[in-house]
Amino acid sequence: MQKYSRNSRISAITKILIENPNKIMSLNYFSEMLNAAKSTISEDILVIREILEAMEMGKVETIAGATGGVRYLARMSKEEEEAFQESICETLRDKSRIVPGNFLYITDIMLDPAIVHKAGIILASKFAKVKADYVITVETKGIPLAYEVARYLGVPLIVARKNSKVTEGTSVTINYVSGTTGRLGNMGLAKRTLKSSSKCLFIDDFLRAGGTVHGISDLLNEFDSELVGIGVLVDNKEVVKKMPTGYVSLVDYRGVDEEGNISVEASKRP
Repeated sequence: MQKYSRNSRISAITKILIENPNKIMSLNYFSEMLNAAKSTISEDILVIREILEAMEMGKVETIAGATGGVRYLARMSKEEEEAFQESICETLRDKSRIVPGNFLYITDIMLDPAIVHKAGIILASKFAKVKADYVITVETKGIPLAYEVARYLGVPLIVARKNSKVTEGTSVTINYVSGTTGRLGNMGLAKRTLKSSSKCLFIDDFLRAGGTVHGISDLLNEFDSELVGIGVLVDNKEVVKKMPTGYVSLVDYRGVDEEGNISVEASKRP
């Protein structure tokens, strides 16, 4: 079996860890794949850990025990996070983004892979300690962001649908009042979507009054599951909210003044 140089092993291990965030990878797996002793693999991982942490590009954790190994946790430096937030603010300050009804257009941002990628890393790092079993979102443009957060947390993504699909079998549906339109809507999940007693993290693009969040919380209660966190890209500060749990936003939107200037700033939450 082929032997690999140290540089080759480090490159391969780094690629595998980064492509499988928050997933425990055993030393035996790397040892067999790269035809190297576990002690050699441990030394390679130490090098990877040191360079990633030194450059604030993520963290490699060692998990002890018979089922242990190592896992990669995506992280971003405070400076890079703040620069990203400010770049989003600059983009959103464009007056042409205000559409009829005084809504803020953000669809293009939510469909930009580079933006969603960074936002996903930041939100995932904020909720790493809540130990969510699933990331949940609604059937809207927030799906790409929710997918990225789920990927970096290493958990499945589930989507609450506005209309049930016959291909998904029996569904549980609840009514809720939309915080954006004030209208009565409904959302549902197939019964086999998630296991009971699960912890779920809600991710969305825009948080207004929180009607959708309350709907998600009520829906999860039907599965004997709980909402353990809320993360959004943009938080509308014009509306007072009563949330079922704490939430994290990256950008605060404070409305439009008489001259059409859009007030947005980076959120100050830790």
